[in-house]
Amino acid sequence: MRPVVHNGERLGLRDVTEADVPALHAVYGDPTATQHLPFPPRSLDEVARLVEEATEAAAAEPRLLYVLAVVDRGRCDVIGVARLRVEADNPHSAEIGFGLHPHQWGRGIGTELVRLLLSFGFKQLGLHRVWAARSPANLPAQLAMLTAGMVEEGRIRHHLRTPDGWRDSIVHSALEDEWSDR
Repeated sequence: MRPVVHNGERLGLRDVTEADVPALHAVYGDPTATQHLPFPPRSLDEVARLVEEATEAAAAEPRLLYVLAVVDRGRCDVIGVARLRVEADNPHSAEIGFGLHPHQWGRGIGTELVRLLLSFGFKQLGLHRVWAARSPANLPAQLAMLTAGMVEEGRIRHHLRTPDGWRDSIVHSALEDEWSDR
């Protein structure tokens, strides 16, 4: 397994570790941070299991799942989590997802994070297409993805079952030949 380290101007991405569980729980366990996600806030034990599963996925060959700590490079704090899942039946395409601690919202961090994930996918993994699905109500994620260069493709009706019922998703994507590293 080759560990992931991918840095931007203010943020860095690296593989999650057991030491990150409390910082990741601050995101996954926060009702505000998870309001647009298809699951309720996670317990500390659930986050620890997610990190264990991420560690196992990092050792898989070929590696299809990247669960990455989002690090504030200036303070060296973990401020969020990012996921990139390569499609098993189409290894040139991957889905991304991300969550940031609410204290980071409104600072342009989401846009920089999306750009960093796109750069990682296109430059380090050699992907052709990177896509994401968001809640229609998650307008900050929409802005972050559009500003980062992703294109809104459309709506998938009743895409995910959430604790509140079925939810549509809005799909965004970026293609390698249309994307530029800004």
